[in-house]
Amino acid sequence: MPRTRRGKVAAALGVLVLVPAATLLGAWLWMRAQQPQTNGTIAIPGSGTPAEIVRDGQGVVHIFAATERDGYRALGYAHAQDRLWQMETMRRAGAGRLAELVGTEYGDFALRSDRLMRTLGLYRSAQAMAATLSPDARTAFEAYAEGVNAYLATRSEALPLEFQLLRHTPEPWTVADSLVWAKLMALQLSANYRDELFRSRLLERLSPSQVEDLFPPDAPGAPTTLAGELRGMNDLRETVTRTLAALPRMGFDTASNEWVLTGARTTTGKPIIANDPHLGLEAPILWYLARIVTPDFTVTGATVPGVPLTILGHNGKVAWGFTTTHSDTQDLFVEKPDPQDPARYLTPDGSQPFETRSETIAIAGEASQTLTVRSTRHGPVISDLDGGTATGSSSGAPLALSFPGLAEDDTSAEALYRLNHAGTAEGVRDALRLHVAPQQNIVYADVAGEVGFITAGQLPIRRKGDGRVPVPGWTGEYDWTGFLPYYALPQGVNPPSGQFVNANNAVVGRDYPYRLATEWPDPSRAKRIVEMLGTGRHSVEDVARQQMDVVSLPARDFLPELLKYPTPPGLATDAAALLRGWDGRMDRDRPEPLIFTAWLRELVRAVFADELGPDFASYWELRPEALRHVIGERPDWCDDVTTPEKETCADTIGKALESAVKMLADRHGSSPKSWRWGDEHKAQLAHRMLGRLPLIGGRADLSVETDGDFFTVNRGTTTTRDGANPFRHVHGAGFRAVYDLADLDNSRFVIATGQSGNIWSRHWGDLVETWRDGGALRLAGDRGTLVAAGAEVLTLTPRNPGANAK
Repeated sequence: MPRTRRGKVAAALGVLVLVPAATLLGAWLWMRAQQPQTNGTIAIPGSGTPAEIVRDGQGVVHIFAATERDGYRALGYAHAQDRLWQMETMRRAGAGRLAELVGTEYGDFALRSDRLMRTLGLYRSAQAMAATLSPDARTAFEAYAEGVNAYLATRSEALPLEFQLLRHTPEPWTVADSLVWAKLMALQLSANYRDELFRSRLLERLSPSQVEDLFPPDAPGAPTTLAGELRGMNDLRETVTRTLAALPRMGFDTASNEWVLTGARTTTGKPIIANDPHLGLEAPILWYLARIVTPDFTVTGATVPGVPLTILGHNGKVAWGFTTTHSDTQDLFVEKPDPQDPARYLTPDGSQPFETRSETIAIAGEASQTLTVRSTRHGPVISDLDGGTATGSSSGAPLALSFPGLAEDDTSAEALYRLNHAGTAEGVRDALRLHVAPQQNIVYADVAGEVGFITAGQLPIRRKGDGRVPVPGWTGEYDWTGFLPYYALPQGVNPPSGQFVNANNAVVGRDYPYRLATEWPDPSRAKRIVEMLGTGRHSVEDVARQQMDVVSLPARDFLPELLKYPTPPGLATDAAALLRGWDGRMDRDRPEPLIFTAWLRELVRAVFADELGPDFASYWELRPEALRHVIGERPDWCDDVTTPEKETCADTIGKALESAVKMLADRHGSSPKSWRWGDEHKAQLAHRMLGRLPLIGGRADLSVETDGDFFTVNRGTTTTRDGANPFRHVHGAGFRAVYDLADLDNSRFVIATGQSGNIWSRHWGDLVETWRDGGALRLAGDRGTLVAAGAEVLTLTPRNPGANAK
């Protein structure tokens, strides 16, 4: 009988468990020795002039090249040396080819992700994006791909362990492989469509005003309701349920901090920028520090392996930082199939055929699956993810997604290339005219002293509706009529206050004439940054310390309201006594952060779980503003509708504290003074695959105790709905930077793990404690200075030397 495939990873696990210890030791020593060459000279295919990859003591790459083309090629080589597995999984995720690599033995996430990416046509969109590149930008992407492929052709060491376990050899790198990362990030940073589906499902259970209570806006807004044509549609209800179940989670909610100070607000007399993007934590972290130096061009900062351009950084003349706008740039349109022909759908101009194509998804160890993708005039139909077809076999109303990030004329990559090369603040603004998706808040400054802020990207203009719920697609009345002109986007320069601050809070007030969004993330971080900045002057060191601030405004400002209510006797009273003298700092060595967070978590459940029923799990996060709204204005929510008694908010607050401390006592003993936030709040810096393997899993786990919480500037988001690990730190600032426009060589950088993705490398996790404790690196110095300090130098010499294009 043929051997049934148990999965490549399962086979690897079995080998590691069963082989003799001596063999394991030999394999361990062999893999540890398989490090990329970082000294000497390597002859690589192609033409051009030699380039040097200089690695400093932390493994940070400083590339010295005669031309930009040689520099980008060297960056591709260095990225492949250090992060090849990360690059491979990134491009496969974007291309919808993960299941081909990992199968479904340990869950169906890869397959569900592949189905979504194929439906959205993300890789097709990346291929089309290549046509939007200028000749100079295309040269950068092509040179980078040459560098990656040069490494694949010249490496003397074995492929990284992940490739060995899966017995996989990577294909050559292409320009589209780099561009698809922009599409993945646009999707992750703009994923409003899931919120639309969730809200529409809640509206089947709750009234519009109740849904408004769950998501209280910063400013008053009209209650959300479904369009009259959609109310009571059973097939829509079915479609929403199926689609939510089929959609893969694209990661944790995204967030970031940024602020820029004018020279009048700094001790240097020149601007200072702070920026720290917040994404899911893992090892290695997304970011890779790099610097390219040529006679005519220098760029320094955070790159992403797989991409040639610097995402966040400076070029010696300007510096920039990003945060996500959280604007609503996606809409779901409910299409109405033609009752005479299910292969067609209705439009204001009559019946039109669904555009269809077939996608074959390979699955490791299983038969391939064929997915029929339908599209309408609004975009791809995402309600077919669970197996619908163009012949109408998919039940329910088709849901089509409109999103600028799927457009074939997306010029966002060109915008980033031009941003990398901008010489002045005006040059930054010119570059960002081409940015499409995701919409981002960008702060920038130049060495002349000008600072600015702009919310760049395409924002749809809706004929009707606010974008919060799916809308009818067949009437045309909710269609997009275009995008907001660039001049109308929120923007400003050299503010009288001397500062621009954004931490994903609302970027516009009530007087702004256009609708960016109807809801904004919690404003606590932005409020705290403004509070710290005050009206004084600040140094680079001041700003770096501010990035590490761990004061939680809900702990400081909302907790006193909770403590007004009686606390149950015993352990709850002891815990409350600790909270009464607490300053709201989320320090890892203190018990109060753990008590407060557990209380807040339990209170959200006590107030909302009974009404939301099975939908509560998707809503369960720390929601102080919703709780404050309920306690102050809508106390009926405090009543548990599943009991005959009428509970008050005082009852519910006390019971929630009692429940929280009981859980903590079960986990940490009965003395609240001995509890520590850091015992539970640990940054999840673990390799997704290797961290699960015996013997080496500990080496692959860089997790470390951390300060902060969801609301602090030093972000420490937790897995609230995870019953086993509700306080694990899973989302935060994987990269931090402070840019000193008085001396850009004095700028500060750090990433959360280390430069290498190889668990045997000395640079696998050498920056973890530096990152956790607020340390930073300076990415500067000429070749001689770096070498004198002990840097390693690898020279890439083209086999066919000759003149390069710029």
